[in-house]
Amino acid sequence: MTAPFCSRSTRFRPRSLLTPTLAALGTLLLPSLALASGGGEAAHHVVPPLWTTAFFVVMLLSIAILPLTPLEHWWHKNSNKLLLGLVLAAYPLIHIIVIQPNTHALIETMHEYASFIILLGTLFYVSGGIYLSGDLKATPATNLKFLAFGTVIASVVGTTGASMLLIRPVLRTNHERKYKVHVVIFFIFLVSNIGGSLLPIGDPPLFLGYLKGVPFFWTMGLWREMLTVAGLLLVVFFFLDRHFYAKESQKDRDYDAATVEPLRIEGKVNLVWLMGIVACVAFISPDVPFLREGAMIACCAGSYLTSPKETREKNEFTWFPIIEVAALFIGIFLTMIPALEILKAQGGSLGVDSPAEFFWFTGILSSFLDNAPTYLVFFSTAQGMVESGALSYPADQMVHMTVSGATEVPVIILQAISVGAVFMGANTYIGNGPNFMVKAIAEEQRVEMPGFFGYMRWSMMLLVPSFGLVTLLFFLGS
Repeated sequence: MTAPFCSRSTRFRPRSLLTPTLAALGTLLLPSLALASGGGEAAHHVVPPLWTTAFFVVMLLSIAILPLTPLEHWWHKNSNKLLLGLVLAAYPLIHIIVIQPNTHALIETMHEYASFIILLGTLFYVSGGIYLSGDLKATPATNLKFLAFGTVIASVVGTTGASMLLIRPVLRTNHERKYKVHVVIFFIFLVSNIGGSLLPIGDPPLFLGYLKGVPFFWTMGLWREMLTVAGLLLVVFFFLDRHFYAKESQKDRDYDAATVEPLRIEGKVNLVWLMGIVACVAFISPDVPFLREGAMIACCAGSYLTSPKETREKNEFTWFPIIEVAALFIGIFLTMIPALEILKAQGGSLGVDSPAEFFWFTGILSSFLDNAPTYLVFFSTAQGMVESGALSYPADQMVHMTVSGATEVPVIILQAISVGAVFMGANTYIGNGPNFMVKAIAEEQRVEMPGFFGYMRWSMMLLVPSFGLVTLLFFLGS
């Protein structure tokens, strides 16, 4: 999902919400004001020069590299992330507003950004009001149930929501165990990534596809790919956890058994508000500007009014992660405009035309950049190839878009792009936002998580072979 962020235990101050609130209001108003003033005149498709994509590349490389350099402390401040994004977006904005006017692309992008941040923000806030207390016996069967449950609900409450909801109970349950790093790694694989593949609210790439016109329930058709990889990983996890559990000392096992406390859910009313957000996305027509987003914000307000304050305090809730996502993605969305416009017009020249190629190219870039913009890049590439005739499939094998005028995409190609973006976001810590959040929370609980390349050793050993199986079963020869 999203850009990498870290959990912080700093207490939320009301004033800290002022800037993101004003930013959100600005993004809501900009498209409407522009449309009202006749800003959508750019029906003529303008293709920016190739070099204008450099700002997008620098933005994504900054997200991947700066946290690993001596500039890490500078990068930690959300104001600096926002500053870098706006500086990099300055020329692309000048280009599409002044040099080659294409205000339609700008309006569409800002509309998508507002919808994107409102969805993530409301899911983040409401899920933060649900607290799972308790400490179960940390057996392989218990851990398997946690991971399976998290994988299932990730599509409903989002990978961010599911990760926030379950990571602390998982860590409490395994607190007495010495060997538990693998539990967190598989949690990232399954709950923070692969489980979010069945609904648009599950993972940011799929929600962006929904905003582009992919039908809401179309992603349910990815159940075969999800079940294949998730099932394989759960089986591997169970036997691996049995191996490590057998290595635990009898003293630790006895202490674990003596400290068992049943799970209890606090803040149950927020389950209702979560379902309300799901209903808003699924059933409210996007044809009425921001009606859907307004309803989601209303659900968020309902959560605020009906939730005990203590519940979020127990979850150590802060606004830092979602403010970070908002600050990063404004730069990503704005610098991405030239790249998307070029790909729409010239996508066929990339030489990527088979489902397997779309799967692996989307996935590899999602691993090292960010899966949401990577999804959009290849989604736009596929649309451009259909428009140019480079991709030609029968009408009954096309995804019929819900957005008027949106170019249809072949079903098998969109499946490959979707699965590649969502699944391979798990390959690295920087592939999807919840990955970094889970890592940070685990380290706060004194779990010695592997570094960037240490984590990749796990993903190369466990994920890449399963992705090879997905290629053979679903995308090779299609």
